[in-house]
Amino acid sequence: MTEAVLLVGGKGTRLRPLTLNTPKPMVPAAGVPFIAHQLARARAAGVRHVVLATSYLAEVFEPYFGDGAAHGLRLTYVTEKEPLGTGGAIRSAADALTTGPAGAVLVFNGDILTGLDIRGLLHRHERAQADVTLHLTRVADPRAFGLVPTDADGRVLAFTEKPGRPEEIVTDQINAGAYVFRRDVIDTIPTGRPVSVERETFPGLLASGALLHGVVDASYWLDLGRPASFVQASADLVRGVVRSPAVPGEPGEHLLLPGAHAEPGARLTGGTVVGAGAYVAAGAEVDGSVVLDGARIEAGARIRASMIGQGARVGPRTALDGVVIGDHAEVGADNELCDGARIWCGTVIPDAAIRFSAA
Repeated sequence: MTEAVLLVGGKGTRLRPLTLNTPKPMVPAAGVPFIAHQLARARAAGVRHVVLATSYLAEVFEPYFGDGAAHGLRLTYVTEKEPLGTGGAIRSAADALTTGPAGAVLVFNGDILTGLDIRGLLHRHERAQADVTLHLTRVADPRAFGLVPTDADGRVLAFTEKPGRPEEIVTDQINAGAYVFRRDVIDTIPTGRPVSVERETFPGLLASGALLHGVVDASYWLDLGRPASFVQASADLVRGVVRSPAVPGEPGEHLLLPGAHAEPGARLTGGTVVGAGAYVAAGAEVDGSVVLDGARIEAGARIRASMIGQGARVGPRTALDGVVIGDHAEVGADNELCDGARIWCGTVIPDAAIRFSAA
């Protein structure tokens, strides 16, 4: 049986206010909590047991997913009392695994959307007889990521975490956040203290002569650390740019969840999701956005690449472009917000209070 550890303990600070009431992996993307897509893809690749390494708002995961049977999985929940870092979380979660010492354990982060061939990664790990296999991807600007150069055979040569100087940028290959560990390698991670797998575990293994194998994959890959990326991920899932068995509908320009209502004359495009109980009035235009449960979009509103929180309201003729509206916030009529503006949960903005004109 293939087992996996899913790291879902982060606070999602960069996604606030989306994560004030909801942990980042549970924020809806394409109609379901984001990690539902990860679990569904793991299940499709043959994984049968997943350990969720939780911490921030840990209490919300199990009520939604239960024992995992409804998702074709067995789920186990392990909660950190104090944040232990990526390595510490993996080590803590490993106590719930049943795989033998030489068995392969898939580890993946709860904030990465990817079209990675998981079966292929597991196969490459076995073929290389590696201690750890890393999913790598190439990016145009690698400065914000961990660089992982490899030789012609895929053997990892070094790790450079977020290079600060031009001479440190020796490759465009970055750590893409999915790994396959030999089970006994996980057991070498120290317990009882924070450990960074990127800064401590992997460099330490390399220095000790362990075989770390890198698999460069050119499939879809997106880090959901910022609101704009999260909204893009949801839209790409709805449109089928990246496929997930967990999307509750066929690929298309929009997705209406049960109980959602869009009036005739409302225009929904670009992979927009309208959540349960949400309402979009006639004449409103919503493009590539996420409208969460119970939100209300009034007539003539124009919304692009934005996320509208649960129970929030966007008033008539208000324009939003690249904006996050927190849960139960209200933006009155004839406002204009753009360029990463974030409205905190419960905030009320009066009519015509904010106007923005592009240069």
